[in-house]
Amino acid sequence: MTEELLRIRGLAVSYRGLPAVRGADLTVHSGQIVAVVGESGSGKSTTAHAAIGLLPRGGRVDSGSITFAGRELTGLSPRAWRSVRGREIALIPQDPTVSLDPVQRVGHQVGEVLRIHGLADKRSAPGQAVELLRRAGIDEPELRARQYPHELSGGLRQRVLIAAALAGRPKLIIADEPTSALDVTVQRQILDHLEQLATESNTAVLLITHDLGVAADRASRIAVMSEGQVVEDGPSGQLLAAPEHEYTQRLLAAAPSLSTAPLRPRRPESSPLVSARGLTKDFAGRRAVDEVSFDIPRGQTLALVGESGSGKTTTARLLLRLTEPTEGGISFGGKEITGIRGQELRRWRRRMQLIYQNPYTSLNPKLTVERIVSEPLRAFGLPNRSAELLDQVALPAAMLKRKPAELSGGQRQRVAIARALALRPEFVVCDEPVSALDVSVQAQILELLVRLQDELGLTYLFISHDLAVVRQVADRVGVMRAGRLVELGPADEVLHNPRDEYTRELLAAIPGREIEEAA
Repeated sequence: MTEELLRIRGLAVSYRGLPAVRGADLTVHSGQIVAVVGESGSGKSTTAHAAIGLLPRGGRVDSGSITFAGRELTGLSPRAWRSVRGREIALIPQDPTVSLDPVQRVGHQVGEVLRIHGLADKRSAPGQAVELLRRAGIDEPELRARQYPHELSGGLRQRVLIAAALAGRPKLIIADEPTSALDVTVQRQILDHLEQLATESNTAVLLITHDLGVAADRASRIAVMSEGQVVEDGPSGQLLAAPEHEYTQRLLAAAPSLSTAPLRPRRPESSPLVSARGLTKDFAGRRAVDEVSFDIPRGQTLALVGESGSGKTTTARLLLRLTEPTEGGISFGGKEITGIRGQELRRWRRRMQLIYQNPYTSLNPKLTVERIVSEPLRAFGLPNRSAELLDQVALPAAMLKRKPAELSGGQRQRVAIARALALRPEFVVCDEPVSALDVSVQAQILELLVRLQDELGLTYLFISHDLAVVRQVADRVGVMRAGRLVELGPADEVLHNPRDEYTRELLAAIPGREIEEAA
């Protein structure tokens, strides 16, 4: 029988008197992967950070017990925590961009962990750091050790954090949303490696995620958190097959990768609203988009999918005339618009709009919702109809006086959609519009976009790296890789019978796919 490593009972945590975790219970055994799932604000990360003594300023454990290998951790002094943190329990943070020192080589940063815990000296640390990078699945570790974080891809930076976590040879690794910012293929590689660690070295993994598909694929046990409490906990197969709590049922219904909903039925062909012909874009000698051609029929959705750097967003910027093509042409409503300039281009821009990826950064925090939504109307000298626009996106008029900081992520994205609709455009580019949102909020925004398309006759270019999301909204799918369009066709053909090997790799990497296929 495996050893019980982490035991949390009745944990209560607050931030400046406001409760964040309310009586949580959780157990992790050696060699086991336990996933804690829930939406933002559910308390899952707070629970994990309490277990490693890394609550942010203002946070404190009010009551309850946290034991590790039989040792009580609550109340440890900072000095005592140093003997636990890194050596017994290690943390893989969510965002490697902010977790790695940008002015230190990655080998030095991994070696520093070894030196702090007395596992290496100044002479031996560099060699051991290279070996840790190799164990973390990094090719050419000698080269990577000499590089700075900005010289590495997101997947490689995340592997550097894994190497640093492995340095102290911990018995438990807490992985806090370790793949939420990564493409699905890179995500699969990182999770494969964590699973391998659990199997080969009997390391336990506490996996914090909002993605039930990831939890379904990787964890032997799942704990579901809502409003600071563990509302359901059990073996993965049992919990996913027969969830008892209403909140778990809602999460499962909203998870794109676990959805069993059929694809959108094929709609009658219509004339193209937007056409790209041989679009090519070079940046400083590097070809970002390479002879891309497609049509987007009126009232339909073309989804462009592919990994980061595949050219999806650059292609969208070319269509919107925010970037000039090196070669190729663009037509809108049958008119060539590649060469138009000045006031003529401004008039055409009223007919095309953009919904950005991150609602937290795309809205001016100093302005009210009314100012944000009415800004395009003022720019074109049109009457203010902010209340009507908020009603279209199912927000009450009372929201007009609020600022973005007073809204949830889903509400902010609805405001961004309302702003995009202000000028009554015909064509809307949705650039990863739900990737920064929890799964239940994702489902609401996707349903809203589909409803607005049907009501207003909108034509969408929907950009995503997530094929599980794409299947819910797309009429046609184009797959991009290294700037080229490697596959293009009706959504049912591309998603069910892909011709290109790369498309098959993307489909195979969708988390939760095995469970969906078994069902």
